[in-house]
Amino acid sequence: MAKTLLDKIWDAHVVKSIPGGLDVFYIDRHLIHEVTSPQAFDEIEARGLPLFRKEQIVATADHNVPTKNQHLPIEEPLSRFQVDKLTENCAKHNIELYGLGHERQGIVHVMGPELGITQPGMTIVCGDSHTSTHGAFGAIAFGIGTSQVAQVMASQCLLLSKPKSMRITVDGEVRPGVTAKDIILYVISKLGTGGATGYFVEYAGSAFRNLSMEGRMTVCNMSIEMGARGGMIAPDQTTFDYLQGREFAPKGERWEQAVAYWSTLFTEEGAQFDKELSFDAADIAPMITFGTNPGMGMAIDALIPTDVPVSEQASYSKSLQYMGFQPGESLLGKEIQYVFIGSCTNSRIEDLRQVARFVQGKKKAAHVEAIIVPGSKQVEKQAIEEGIDKVLAEAGFELREPGCSACLAMNEDKIPAGAYCVSTSNRNFEGRQGPGSRTLLASPLVAAITAVEGKIVDITQYLN
Repeated sequence: MAKTLLDKIWDAHVVKSIPGGLDVFYIDRHLIHEVTSPQAFDEIEARGLPLFRKEQIVATADHNVPTKNQHLPIEEPLSRFQVDKLTENCAKHNIELYGLGHERQGIVHVMGPELGITQPGMTIVCGDSHTSTHGAFGAIAFGIGTSQVAQVMASQCLLLSKPKSMRITVDGEVRPGVTAKDIILYVISKLGTGGATGYFVEYAGSAFRNLSMEGRMTVCNMSIEMGARGGMIAPDQTTFDYLQGREFAPKGERWEQAVAYWSTLFTEEGAQFDKELSFDAADIAPMITFGTNPGMGMAIDALIPTDVPVSEQASYSKSLQYMGFQPGESLLGKEIQYVFIGSCTNSRIEDLRQVARFVQGKKKAAHVEAIIVPGSKQVEKQAIEEGIDKVLAEAGFELREPGCSACLAMNEDKIPAGAYCVSTSNRNFEGRQGPGSRTLLASPLVAAITAVEGKIVDITQYLN
């Protein structure tokens, strides 16, 4: 039978199939950070279990780290405790840690790919839902819970049932100003936050093939926001060019062998998916969210929908009340107080370059606080080497140090209650960026234009 990309990688990692539909599933890379690892370390120590293959663990500090004055002790007590605990556990178990001050430190889903740790055909897990990011390389990558983190530490395997498969195809040329973030926000707006529950999604079609690796990572990152177990894109020359020469990528003869294998990782003609969906790229406009979940998105110049199913009207009304919006309202002209450009969705060097190209020679609106948080020390270094830091500073944008930052407000980087923030992150839940904060998800380009204008505008006028 013809195999899908999911089939090929899954079958290659089944150690043993167990009656009842479960597989003992081997994990190639285990990424850990300070939030979900302490409990797992406690569990294996309590049971007297050693780390089975610690060389396959990659550790970094990202969620709780401050984005200012990282050379100083962390002020927030819980954040300091969790980062210290990660440091202690990694030292105890002899795991290399890319902690604060390390040249490789960064958001786990940014530093992994840029170092070449993430590679096609791998299985990758982390105690973080947005592990799906790594699927952009043609890998099976997904988030796991704390007890599963302990399982992988102890056995390098998980007991899993194979997910259903879905293929989402987007063909055609995108409009000017439409980025990877707009494509995935459009897809989520069509499927809703539960439309891919139980599925592993493969993205296909020219719209995805034409994306850079940074763009593909943005798409796969947000797969989880429509309920998917993960997302993936078949590796191709774009993938190989991105990986070649990176620190942990294969070298020499091993590189040639790796590319030969990676080139076999595609869905074969006639392979069957459990579900297939197709969209026309020409229908996608620059997007923005208006509610309190990523599925509540629309074209930036559209009106907030009024035709909501009866079963959803109560939660829909509650969401709009929280946001301070009305059904049928346009968001154009809505004043914004904050712009956040960062997170594992949009904090890569490509994102910063796009923002810098737009804001060069301009100034942000006086009433807007514009925060840019690079995804890693490497991104920060590149931004400085390319002079992006100076362009941003002259435009009034604040370039901070790497971390998850205001994506989830686990540190001091919080949006005040009632304030509106156009954010390049992945979630706009109530209070996600701080208690009472109001988040509108958008691309880095939309965020940059909003910061300059001080309000939401139709960005097409800027696209010459």
